Amino acid sequence: MLADAVRIAHWAADGTRTGAAPLAAQALERAAAALELSPAQVRTGWDRARLAGLIELHGDTARPGWRLRAWDRDDSAVLRGWVALFDAWSLVHASPEGIEATAVAEAVEAVPQVLSLLQLSAGAVTVPALLDLLGQRVAELHEERCEVPYGPQEQPVPPGEGSAELNALLLDWALEGLASVGALTLGAGHATLTPLGNWAVWVKLEQICVAAQSPAGNIEQSAADMLLGCARLTPGPARAEYRAWLAARPVGSAVAELLAVARGEDALLRGLAFEALRVVGAPAEPVVRSVVTEAPLRPYALLWLAEYEGTDPDDAQDVLSREEATWLWVDTAAAVADHGETGLLVRHLDSAVQGTVPALLEEVRAVGHPRTVQVLVALAAAHPDPALAKAVRRAAFQVHTGGV
Repeated sequence: MLADAVRIAHWAADGTRTGAAPLAAQALERAAAALELSPAQVRTGWDRARLAGLIELHGDTARPGWRLRAWDRDDSAVLRGWVALFDAWSLVHASPEGIEATAVAEAVEAVPQVLSLLQLSAGAVTVPALLDLLGQRVAELHEERCEVPYGPQEQPVPPGEGSAELNALLLDWALEGLASVGALTLGAGHATLTPLGNWAVWVKLEQICVAAQSPAGNIEQSAADMLLGCARLTPGPARAEYRAWLAARPVGSAVAELLAVARGEDALLRGLAFEALRVVGAPAEPVVRSVVTEAPLRPYALLWLAEYEGTDPDDAQDVLSREEATWLWVDTAAAVADHGETGLLVRHLDSAVQGTVPALLEEVRAVGHPRTVQVLVALAAAHPDPALAKAVRRAAFQVHTGGV
């Protein structure tokens, strides 16, 4: 279904200037010659590559999308690429001419119910049964959208043969469009979901169920508010909340919103944002990899990538340099100081890689974290040992005044 699209995406993403979409005439000829495809096949493959997220257009330059980069090593990238094509079936297969855009939009909105019937039936469903369901759903949409008129109105004309013919035409178009992306097969007067189509509908239903089961009720909140709502949850319920929040959003915008929160000043939200990104998985990998050059995010990104690549979470800390581990220690201490209990901040000393408080204070002063002074002052105030608290306060003063 996407074989030609993958070949064209590799060709176009190799620094080739496409001119515009659809392919400019010269680029179309070059692609057809290079790939030994007809111009029509190139156009079709190009459109599918874009719809499946295999390539991204930046001006007149095509760049590989994350799915293309992960295509040969990650089966989920392939499935997600096909699901993107499945979601765009109404763009792949042009709607019939001469039909109002509103009617086409209503048919598209009714198609999920048609697919659900096919999925629940677990076999072939006759076209008349599908047509009846489509007609019912379109009528419901009309009723949901009706506005109460003011003043005298003419009696509405009840639906008749004209609307039935229109629904039949739109159903044929929808079934052909879904068949063109491999979601179903058409027989003589009936339609059947393919295994891939059955799986896609199941995934969509599962996403709806996940989104409906938001345990803390933060599904409609911004990323920052959602993460704050999860701060007091244990890991299991927090992950369920992350999944629900993510299921209600396009993955790209959700990842971007989480990273925007991670770049903020709240260290607690930074750590929670990367916990939510762990739930995202493969789609977040290229974006997380791109932020390893940002000092505040680098330790979190390195740990995320290590775990993503199969490292045991208990051993993931080994990927951090001593300086990165110290930075992370200060950042975590800042989160505890802002949102936690004083006893937790004292216990946080035990997680430092330095082993001794003097060595920790020396390296904390050198790492240059912007919250170093506040963290040391809070630690000095919380620690029960007067001598150690005095040493920590002295270190905070030295950082504040620029001393050594």
